[in-house]
Amino acid sequence: MTEQDLYYMKEALLEGEKALAEGEVPIGAVMVRNGEIIARGHNMRNTAKNPLRHAEIDVINEAAGIVGDWRLEDCTLYVTVEPCPMCAGAIVQARIPRVVFGTRNSKAGCAGSILDLLNEPRFNHRVEVEEGLLQPECSEIMKRFFRRFRKNKAAEETAEKQPETEA
Repeated sequence: MTEQDLYYMKEALLEGEKALAEGEVPIGAVMVRNGEIIARGHNMRNTAKNPLRHAEIDVINEAAGIVGDWRLEDCTLYVTVEPCPMCAGAIVQARIPRVVFGTRNSKAGCAGSILDLLNEPRFNHRVEVEEGLLQPECSEIMKRFFRRFRKNKAAEETAEKQPETEA
């Protein structure tokens, strides 16, 4: 991986930080074409109340509009977390040749953790995958989110168990 790869993954991490600040699962992504970021995004599922608003889907959608084609054959997608089945399918459908991700997703990863949709030999397109770039940072932002999530959930459960007092 190159210094450019490192730069682009740092940009994806900045998008992940935006998601974290908004209370979203902190996954960020950027699409690069000819050495330039043409699209960027982060998870917006909760904010938009829409299960399709994953970082990768938003970035692919934006990039296709900029390129003016559904084929993103000269782009590279950088994403902080291994793509899920939906996002991996969109990557294959968009003919993206290369994906770089930071950390694996043991619960839904489809670039090798659970399935490898990006290199399924029965599909007509396969993706070059590079993983582990800024893995500690990408993993840590996810851990911060889930620590906060569990803490908030525990506080809600404690509040529900408290008897109401009359004034």
